[in-house]
Amino acid sequence: MSDAIKTQGMWYRAGPEFELHDVSMSVPTGSVYGFLGPNGAGKTTTIRLLLGLHRADRGNISLLDRDVPKEMPDILQRTAYVPETPHLYPSLTVAEAVRYHGAFYKAWDESWTDELFDRFSLPPDQRISKLSKGESGKLLMLLALAQRPELLVLDEPTEGLDPIVRRDILGTLLDYVSEQGATVLISSHLVHELERICDWVGLMDQGRLIVEMPMQQFKNGIKRLRIIDPPGTYDNTPFEVLAREPVNGGVPGEMILVQGWSADMAEYFSGVGASLHEVVDLDLEDGFVEMLRAYRAG
Repeated sequence: MSDAIKTQGMWYRAGPEFELHDVSMSVPTGSVYGFLGPNGAGKTTTIRLLLGLHRADRGNISLLDRDVPKEMPDILQRTAYVPETPHLYPSLTVAEAVRYHGAFYKAWDESWTDELFDRFSLPPDQRISKLSKGESGKLLMLLALAQRPELLVLDEPTEGLDPIVRRDILGTLLDYVSEQGATVLISSHLVHELERICDWVGLMDQGRLIVEMPMQQFKNGIKRLRIIDPPGTYDNTPFEVLAREPVNGGVPGEMILVQGWSADMAEYFSGVGASLHEVVDLDLEDGFVEMLRAYRAG
């Protein structure tokens, strides 16, 4: 499988107190990749590096099999970007903003633009300064999709929008991805939202990409296990132990957080004189929090 986005050994010092460390990420072509991390983790900085808005101190970056920053004109013709902060001229009307934006893209699709206007119920004669937050969010997605991109890079595209508007925007996005085979890198604080739409996930913290894997592997392979008579150390395990802690409330045993789990690994515990009492499934948000906690604990 080819990668629409690939970085190798990417480093960038954003200031005296923050640095991206050796970021190597791969976003498979045709995937919807959820880019997770707390505020200040480095997600937006990474996105700006991918799009040539910052210059990496070292490392390699490619988008759509083109080199960043050498081949940015070709990359940008094939890539749509929705930034965290809107970039629209407030004095323009919606229709004027669409005409202005469309002039920069060879693949701009007028009939598709008209369809998006209908889907999003946008008022073409309304000035951008008078749009609601939801209407502004819809307009940004229209501008991104109307250029018929092969790659969409979305930084908090639904932040602050109500559930109905989020559903309209994400539904149209997923329809486009399904029809065109496009790739999406989407950063969001709404973890439950990414769980529904993404098939890959990358987790960033403190300037490092700490995990990257298919969504189902993340959800199915990260578990909390309650162990009775636990061993002193977990050696030669078929899974990775990320953290261990006593069970709350004086219940015997301990809880361990594991990665790479599958049901056939339960026999490991009888081999070390322990017993597996419970397997706790984690949703994406729980897994996200537990992975961050384990990473920070070291």
